[in-house]
Amino acid sequence: MNSSAILDKEAAALDVEVTEEELIVHLVDGRKVSVPLAWYPRLLHGTAVERSTHELIGRGTGIHWPLLDEDISVAGILKGYPSGESPQSLKRWLDARKQR
Repeated sequence: MNSSAILDKEAAALDVEVTEEELIVHLVDGRKVSVPLAWYPRLLHGTAVERSTHELIGRGTGIHWPLLDEDISVAGILKGYPSGESPQSLKRWLDARKQR
């Protein structure tokens, strides 16, 4: 395989774990990447059931949590990007959760 083919291949998730402190993504190439859960406030504020209810999207290039309305890209995790959600948006989301 030439180097350009390697560079063109997008990283993909095989499995996902969410603990009280970390988001752990198992990649199809055998790597395991973990980031602080604090990077993703919706996951941080979610219940164990909400955190465990996820699906791989885009052939594993993204992860979707339908109960939390959260989507995270594997590429973003690998680049070290925390959530880009604004404080105002997070506050609206948290306020809506309180009303349920």
